[in-house]
Amino acid sequence: MPELDVQGRTIAVSEAGWLENVNEWDEDIARAVAEQEGVALTDAHWDIIRTTRTFFEENGVIPEARVFSKIMKEQYGAERATQQYFFSLFPHGLLKQANKIAGLPRPKGCS
Repeated sequence: MPELDVQGRTIAVSEAGWLENVNEWDEDIARAVAEQEGVALTDAHWDIIRTTRTFFEENGVIPEARVFSKIMKEQYGAERATQQYFFSLFPHGLLKQANKIAGLPRPKGCS
């Protein structure tokens, strides 16, 4: 099984780089995954990562794109709730790249 080395800790990941245990996630792991993904995390990235993690922790599922857009609109305004905005931060997509960095389970249909 592949592994990710994060500050001396060995973290199990899938072949595609998704965390095997969502409970191991922390911000250091997010930074390491983001680096592998080629994403330089900014405050805007963290807003999305923390919002999607909160939704998952409260509901036990990853938010669907429409639901997530609605949450972002309520919390941050319409300009930060569009697909274009999400893709500007996570070029491989919200469901795939943002959730991967957030340490959430791999959504169905994502490679």
